[in-house]
Amino acid sequence: MKHKRDVRPITYLKNHTADLIREVSENGRTVMITQNGQAKAVVMDVGMYDRWKAALAMLGILAHSEAEYESGRVVSQAQAFTRAEAAIRHVGRDG
Repeated sequence: MKHKRDVRPITYLKNHTADLIREVSENGRTVMITQNGQAKAVVMDVGMYDRWKAALAMLGILAHSEAEYESGRVVSQAQAFTRAEAAIRHVGRDG
């Protein structure tokens, strides 16, 4: 963590929950919670959590795509568009 104020003991969380929630919401920072001197949890704003989830999903897609490419399971751009157009037509017929 960049700043000591970004790390708080669990007793701070227990005694100042509303203040901590307000801090992470207003500043968009994460706060690491420690217990017995060891990191145990992270408190973050919901918006940041959603962005992290989206970024992790994108990384998962990229990793999967890289594995597909390395194993030779690829098609040309023209084939991809042809397949996509066929799928769209199929969905259009089904309603």
